[in-house]
Amino acid sequence: MRIFVTGGAGFIGSALVRHLIERTDHVVLNFDKLTYAGNLSTVAQVADSNRYGFVRGDICDAAAVRAAIAEFRPDVVTHLAAESHVDRSIDGPGAFIETNVVGTYTMLGEALAYWQSLDSDAKARFRFHHISTDEVYGSLGETGFFTEDTPYDPRSPYSASKAGSDHLVSAWGHTFGLPVLVTNCSNNYGPYHFPEKLIPLMIAKALDGELLPIYGKGDQVRDWLFVEDHVRALQTVFERGVPGRSYNIGGNNEKQNIEVVHTLCAILDRLRPRADGHAYAEQITSVADRPGHDKRYAIDASRIRDELGWSPAETFESGIEKTIAWYLANEAWWRPLVAAKAAERRGLAA
Repeated sequence: MRIFVTGGAGFIGSALVRHLIERTDHVVLNFDKLTYAGNLSTVAQVADSNRYGFVRGDICDAAAVRAAIAEFRPDVVTHLAAESHVDRSIDGPGAFIETNVVGTYTMLGEALAYWQSLDSDAKARFRFHHISTDEVYGSLGETGFFTEDTPYDPRSPYSASKAGSDHLVSAWGHTFGLPVLVTNCSNNYGPYHFPEKLIPLMIAKALDGELLPIYGKGDQVRDWLFVEDHVRALQTVFERGVPGRSYNIGGNNEKQNIEVVHTLCAILDRLRPRADGHAYAEQITSVADRPGHDKRYAIDASRIRDELGWSPAETFESGIEKTIAWYLANEAWWRPLVAAKAAERRGLAA
């Protein structure tokens, strides 16, 4: 199939591009604006493939989207391009509304016009796959899980913008008949993760001998999903998912943030001990919590398991080991990003 990937130079998008080129026969067009979090180095290892192409473009630019779709003629649009950092959404919500809501609206409009122009066989093959987050569901108590039927209750500007885009996708499916798919995933981690997010941020700060800032008590719980497991799930959904259906994708790995940081400190102690012999965990410090910080997310991924046969291959322990080993071996990739202030704390607005 011909797969049009928006945001294919970002963290999850680039993992999907690499996976599709290296492990399938699909043809891929990477459509990315190359914002601060988009970097073509993330797809350099597949850039020479004759099944890969790149167009620099903005999902809010209807003409650019239209031209790229018309030339590439995709069977599938996988829409990953988004502003994604909760802290940044607190400090500057406008960019999140523009990219995540208006950008998704633009993508839907152009995808619909293209789909309507296709012959009946091509129409039947086409899918618009929107990739979203479990944060749209709000915050859980100590028990329970998010299912595909959980009511939306977003709590941050980021999650509200993603909830809005999810609803637009669903509406275009119901109103116009566009064959849409929505997936909502838990927290991803793995190689090429931009160092503003928890795990790569802690790795970078630990190696530089800096304090490791944990929000509040660090008792917020997240379900952790290795990014390569996630992109296998995405392929499974756009190849075999039922149009109009949504699928939750989780790693079955609930961890408190403080537990995550202690785990990576212990692995760093083993793989790259501090020169002074002290433990990395001594660098952990508590800082004021961010406004409206959700307490717990947990995904029930039984639908995608039971209906499509997907399940995660990595435990948190195996995935975090691979992730830390990658960051230790690829300092040349992330150190310039840290030097450019990617690792500064944000989300302080009240």
